[in-house]
Amino acid sequence: MKLELYNTLSKQKEEFKPIDDKAVRIYSCGPTVYYYAHVGNLRSYLFMDNLRRVLKYNGYNLLHAMNITDVGHLESDADEGEDKMAKAARRENKDPYEIAKFYTEKFLIDLDKLNISRPEIICKATDHIKEMEEYVKKIIANGYAYETKDTIYFDTSKLDKYGVLSNIKIDEQKAGARVEFDRQKKNITDFALWIKAPENHIMKWDSFWGKCYPGWHLECSAMGRKYLGEHFDIHTGGIDHIPIHHENEIAQSKGYSGKIPANWWMHCEFLLVDGGKMSKSLNNIYTLSDLEEKGYSAMDYRMFTFTSHYRNKLNFTWDSLEAAKVALSRLKEGYKKHSEGTDDVDDLYLSSSEQKFHEAINDDLNMPQAMSVVWELIKNPKKSKKIADLLRKFDQVLGLKIDEEEKIKLPDEINKIVEERKEARNNKDWAKSDELRNLLQEKGYNIKDTKDGMEITRK
Repeated sequence: MKLELYNTLSKQKEEFKPIDDKAVRIYSCGPTVYYYAHVGNLRSYLFMDNLRRVLKYNGYNLLHAMNITDVGHLESDADEGEDKMAKAARRENKDPYEIAKFYTEKFLIDLDKLNISRPEIICKATDHIKEMEEYVKKIIANGYAYETKDTIYFDTSKLDKYGVLSNIKIDEQKAGARVEFDRQKKNITDFALWIKAPENHIMKWDSFWGKCYPGWHLECSAMGRKYLGEHFDIHTGGIDHIPIHHENEIAQSKGYSGKIPANWWMHCEFLLVDGGKMSKSLNNIYTLSDLEEKGYSAMDYRMFTFTSHYRNKLNFTWDSLEAAKVALSRLKEGYKKHSEGTDDVDDLYLSSSEQKFHEAINDDLNMPQAMSVVWELIKNPKKSKKIADLLRKFDQVLGLKIDEEEKIKLPDEINKIVEERKEARNNKDWAKSDELRNLLQEKGYNIKDTKDGMEITRK
């Protein structure tokens, strides 16, 4: 069946055809590990996982690399501000390598909670300084770079065109922060490849140009080339990567090899919160742990993301997450009824449902449409093991673990009430026990007393 994917490079959906049949080669921009990933960040990695699963469903093998940025990402995506790792090190009074290790581990735990399959290759920037240095040296040799007092810049004026992803109109750009950062830059769109480290800079390496550290954009080009070659199939990231980071990746790759590195460039849209952007000042930046503290699971959030196409903005509210939680519970209940059913269903009906599901996911990962097929099967009045088998097959793409009992992590407040109720029952204070049961129900939890103890489920 034909698979079509939207390509930011061409601004249209195109039939996917891999470069070779051995493995689809993918590069994904990974996290800058200076703090916890929030749910907006994690939407991009759920999209990455959807793409992986759809490609595998279509029979492709994968070779997928994702970077971990542990140096070089300044506070702005352009060439200004302090390195985020250095700033985090000062904030927490720790070595930047400790910071990177801690938040990398937390990020990978979040991926596991969300049932996101890890790329075959996860590569750290600090492990590839030599590759980045050699990459810069070749760009210089090819005539695409120039030196200022403390920076080696990529000269975007040497390209046939800069801005192929965003169609930026360079002559309309105003002199601003990117220019004021270093007035020795020749062009407003020029960007840093290699930077001389000040004496007090924490992360720096010996290089052909002295003590230096790399520009942020460089790591993806160098590591993509090392693990996937100069020309691969797909490059993914968030929509915020388009105007600067990915434009600069393409520019420096053309300066290095004359090639745009990937055939498809795919981007996930922003997650909004209550209709607006996430902001520390608004106190609306949430992590998975924040969701869990309010009684929601990572799978609830995964289910929530299927309510919108990855190229559309998705609005997060607590009500919408609650709706997703309820929907996931009903989905699992429906699957269980089919798995225990004895009815027979027509094989033609099943093959038609499978065809519709496959068409939906192959239409640029249209997960909302795919979920509508799932719900049609769930709601079938005939309860059949054949339907349950097909739903399990679909879950290879959905990743919702529909055949597993959900293990819920109780918020501290709920755990406290549960412990109080245990004590009340041990003391045979049945009135207090009933009072606490009612309180748990008000807070969204059902409790059942069994010979093995209390069973707690979300309502």
